[in-house]
Amino acid sequence: MSVRKLKPITPGQRFRVVNGFDAITTDKPEKSLLAPIKKSGGRNSQGKMTIRQKGGGHKRRYRIIDFKRDKQGVVAKVESIEYDPNRTGFIALLSYADGEKRYIIAPSGLQVGQEVSSGADASPEIGNALPLKSIPLGAVISAIELRPGQGAVMARSAGTFAQLMAKEGKFVTIKLPSGETRLVLSECMATIGAVSNHDHQLLVSGKAGRSRWLGRRPRTRPVAMNPIDHPMGGGEGRASGGHPRSRNGIPAKGYRTRSRTKSTNKYILERRKK
Repeated sequence: MSVRKLKPITPGQRFRVVNGFDAITTDKPEKSLLAPIKKSGGRNSQGKMTIRQKGGGHKRRYRIIDFKRDKQGVVAKVESIEYDPNRTGFIALLSYADGEKRYIIAPSGLQVGQEVSSGADASPEIGNALPLKSIPLGAVISAIELRPGQGAVMARSAGTFAQLMAKEGKFVTIKLPSGETRLVLSECMATIGAVSNHDHQLLVSGKAGRSRWLGRRPRTRPVAMNPIDHPMGGGEGRASGGHPRSRNGIPAKGYRTRSRTKSTNKYILERRKK
């Protein structure tokens, strides 16, 4: 995968860096795996705005992704690698031997025509999904479950991966993309390989309008607000605003908000880096 820097023929393209989309093989999604998306615009069921800086954006259709990889023992062939507007990584269309089609998060290096499978008997090769107890130590993994049968919840965005560090009893030790090291049940499934589209971090939008296309509205700096609107607002002239904090007063930049009595704290061996 590569990125392209555009020629500055317009002001919005002067700093624009786009994805080369070398890995994409088709621009037409599988119709049977599409679902509608209803936009909330940041409003709740009462119509009140609960999330700011949200609204607008291009119309999208959801791609139904198989996060569980529960079709075990059946070999599937990779039909295409596709772009998904709902996530940063690319997705792969699998066609199973019995005729069923499913989308999965495409790992980096997955090729069209390649055969993948899932289950404890699958080989630890790129694209295959195995229980953590069947994956060799030191392997690079992604799309990891936190509870057996729940479906992948960790290491799903572009270029991310985790590493299997150790196995002990019914738990395995995993080093996550955040730097956190934690225990996960060995029955949980994970996919071999890092998530595709690792060049996503190099992209530059080039203009504010592209953020609007993605459904992001402008954000007002807290120090530019009045005291009634934000704890950091007010003051004469360009006041610095004191300690950085959220609108409801919770300090930012290093303040820990995780509960000390949370039941899952015992599974975290090392917290994520500050």
